[in-house]
Amino acid sequence: MPTTTTNLALSAVQTFRVSTTRAAVSSRHARSPIFAMEADSSPSPLRVVVVPWLAFGHLLPYLELSERLAERGHSVSYVSTPRNLARLPPVRPAAAPRVDLVALPLPRVDGLPDGAESTNDISYGERKFHWKAFDGLAAPFAEFLAAACADEATRPHWIVADCFHHWAAAAALEHKVPLAMLQPTAASIAAAQRPPSVHPDPDASVVEQPGAAAARAVPRYEREGHAAFTTGHGASSGGMSVVQRFILTKDGSTVAAMRSCIEWEPETFPLAETLLGKPVIPLGLLPPSAEGARRAAAQGEEHATVQWLNAQPPDSVIYVALGSEVPLRVEQVHEMAFGLELAGTRFLWALRKPSGAADDDSADMLPPGFQDRTSGRGLVTTGWVPQMSILAHAAVGGFLTHCGRNSLIESLLFGHPLVMLPIYGDQGPNARQMEAKQVGLQVARNEDDGSFDRHGVSTAVRAVMVEEEARRGFVAGAAKMQAVVADTELHGRYIDEFVEHLRSYAAASAN
Repeated sequence: MPTTTTNLALSAVQTFRVSTTRAAVSSRHARSPIFAMEADSSPSPLRVVVVPWLAFGHLLPYLELSERLAERGHSVSYVSTPRNLARLPPVRPAAAPRVDLVALPLPRVDGLPDGAESTNDISYGERKFHWKAFDGLAAPFAEFLAAACADEATRPHWIVADCFHHWAAAAALEHKVPLAMLQPTAASIAAAQRPPSVHPDPDASVVEQPGAAAARAVPRYEREGHAAFTTGHGASSGGMSVVQRFILTKDGSTVAAMRSCIEWEPETFPLAETLLGKPVIPLGLLPPSAEGARRAAAQGEEHATVQWLNAQPPDSVIYVALGSEVPLRVEQVHEMAFGLELAGTRFLWALRKPSGAADDDSADMLPPGFQDRTSGRGLVTTGWVPQMSILAHAAVGGFLTHCGRNSLIESLLFGHPLVMLPIYGDQGPNARQMEAKQVGLQVARNEDDGSFDRHGVSTAVRAVMVEEEARRGFVAGAAKMQAVVADTELHGRYIDEFVEHLRSYAAASAN
């Protein structure tokens, strides 16, 4: 699997499976002028550049996308920074000859720790420096793309870039390469819309805007946190806001490619094109491949957490993991611990060092005596855990999650009901979406500041894990979503359709 530096041209890439859409979605694309052209009759492979955001929640699923494209015979240049590329799992053997890992050096920025290339490497307070370094990737990416476009044999047919990559959109426009902007879900886009006025004009005619209901459901603490996130992080260090980056990327894109489908969110997916003002191509959910899931599960078999699970009864353990990017404060960790203790269930807790904690010793992060009181029915670990192996284990009967997209999809691949504690970004819309589908229950929060307490944690955990009637309903809801996540044919067809959309546009542009 070769690695290319910025001064080398784009290498040949291959296909990847493309996705199924329901007839309504397909017909909408057929009516769009971009997709009204006939597909190229020749099966010539595409050359695609994939540029994910510098977070493993983006790097991993879009590596999966790259592998699926390559397995279909297309050539993919997967672009990130050296340390991020080094930490990715090996590309699957069937895809490896057609996936080129392109390393762009992340510029050094005062305030950003050495080697901090992903959001996983930084504290919340260091994010503005990470954004500044990210913006500095503009020059190396422009150099890479110019070299690739200098020869028709290496010129990419498409760039697929995340929604913050304004510099990728600018370079794509300069070299006349179409760009597909990556998007998470329609629910998150709808929730980001401005909510209707609390005091509407009684004399005005009422016309409900698309996504208004989703925007109205956003609690105050989430709305205020989203506003702080989108207007800050970079603007404070002399750069652009997240909103500015998004708008520039959207304006420079040809289409949006969404890691979703109408089967996952039938209530909001049809709104996506109207809300974005762009044609939207569904990618499906990009769940881990069967090979990848087996490999990940096998790698964790000897891990201490899995050995502990081996001694627990079936469906008795709730797995607790709230992601690695925004740790809870110490007082929140204590409320979580007391909630798990009150619930009385078995638990496996992958605990990240709380903000404000002195070190990584779990004894210093937890309430005094907690581990002694829960000994035998609970395990707390602060190191890396093999999440896929844990979720695949028969002892696990539920998942207390922050509702990051990857965690949701991995959990539902195994049909686990959820206790949900979203923290930021698209996690709130994800949690409301799953709660509406009766997949699980959110921990009760204060509407104004988002705080939670031990009683809210205990109530939600007991409803999902202990109370028989409630649990039956959540297990049934999770099984319905498992049928969507685990449908390999469905997600394969979505990738196939995605390829055909890209090919038809590339063929029309060449004529």
